[in-house]
Amino acid sequence: MTPRSRTNQLLYQAELLLALPAGDDEHAEARRMAAEEGSLALAELALQSLLREVTEHAHLEHHDWRELLGPEGAGIAELHRLRELAMRPDSWLAWLIVKLEALHGSDGVARRGTGAARGVIAVGGGAALGEELRDCLAEAKAEIAALRETSEEW
Repeated sequence: MTPRSRTNQLLYQAELLLALPAGDDEHAEARRMAAEEGSLALAELALQSLLREVTEHAHLEHHDWRELLGPEGAGIAELHRLRELAMRPDSWLAWLIVKLEALHGSDGVARRGTGAARGVIAVGGGAALGEELRDCLAEAKAEIAALRETSEEW
């Protein structure tokens, strides 16, 4: 499988996990949280695969996103573009990096919902992780298409 195919496959699988119904039994909340964190983990693998894909011409030894997107990362145009994107707080990549760091933390990233079952009234709450991740993946796919064009020029 080519790096491009692997990136596409991982993005597709991340979207599939988000689309799975959680059900309505006592495990529904846990299933939703598992699907969200699983999808986020697949998004991390997709990011790693994307970095391998767009730096293929440079024959880099390592493809860890923390290393390549960090200040000491390789001076490749596609990586520079992604680093700039990661520094914009409103970008999909900045959002993804924050969530990936939380995913690797001891608390994880998925949260139990607050709702009437606990007598809590949710006011102006943010979008659910799954919804935010869907948006992130859609924006990432648009950016990936542009990155691939640039990378193919090499």
